[in-house]
Amino acid sequence: MEKAVDLDKIVSLKAGGKAKFIPRFLINKLKKIIHQDELNDYFWESRNLKGKVWLEDGMRYLDITLDVEGEENLPKDDDRHQYTFVSNHPLGGPDGVALGYLLTQHYGNKLRLPVNDFLMYIPGLAPLCIPVNKVGRQSRQLMQMMDETYRSENHVLMFPAGLCSRKQSDGSIKDCEWTKTFIQKSVAYKRDIVPIYFDGRNSEWFYNVALWCKRLHLKFNFAMLWLVDEMYKNRHKTFKVRVGKTIPWETFDKTKTAVQWAQWVKDVVYDLNEN
Repeated sequence: MEKAVDLDKIVSLKAGGKAKFIPRFLINKLKKIIHQDELNDYFWESRNLKGKVWLEDGMRYLDITLDVEGEENLPKDDDRHQYTFVSNHPLGGPDGVALGYLLTQHYGNKLRLPVNDFLMYIPGLAPLCIPVNKVGRQSRQLMQMMDETYRSENHVLMFPAGLCSRKQSDGSIKDCEWTKTFIQKSVAYKRDIVPIYFDGRNSEWFYNVALWCKRLHLKFNFAMLWLVDEMYKNRHKTFKVRVGKTIPWETFDKTKTAVQWAQWVKDVVYDLNEN
């Protein structure tokens, strides 16, 4: 059986010559944390599924269901416009699968998702993805791919925080600051924005790891290593999703900077949870 996820190869690719200095016991421990064997078993079973069909099967495998409010706010597929769908990112994995599933039910495979480039190792998901390097430097090629995507007939699903949500001082689970790219690209290519709120949370262990990474000023996001484990903890659940009204691209004028508009849209998304 060919391995879709091979940590030995990933470490070698990412660490290069430094990979030989990483202790073997640590690699083996990481394989258990990321559920390498379980993932590869599933990826082998679903090896012939791609895009929309793979997302449908992924929902079956995770046994996740959605309780969607405001689904009527999703634009019609026959209006010949392309949209940017933006959401908070509470789970860092299942929320992407679930929202990808929801949107492909409406728009088929006309959907693209900028994702952590590790997810490109998932054969069924890769055709819908734009790989984003969370470890090394970004490249001009990424920006070219983003421009090509926004010029295309595909809709785009963005998690503008990049990282999944963190626990705040008041105990709430909320995204970090949203980046401005989705504002800039949506205006440049005249795409209206559809806000979506996804209600979910990870375990206290995950938030504690993320907190210590922040306190110790670690450059590497160690909490990311536990996202697959968190995914398995979030199996067999129902998640609430709220879809807001479309925001015309013309809204984003010069009265605010792109960064300020990104924060404004973030507030719109979180306000969906209050209404």
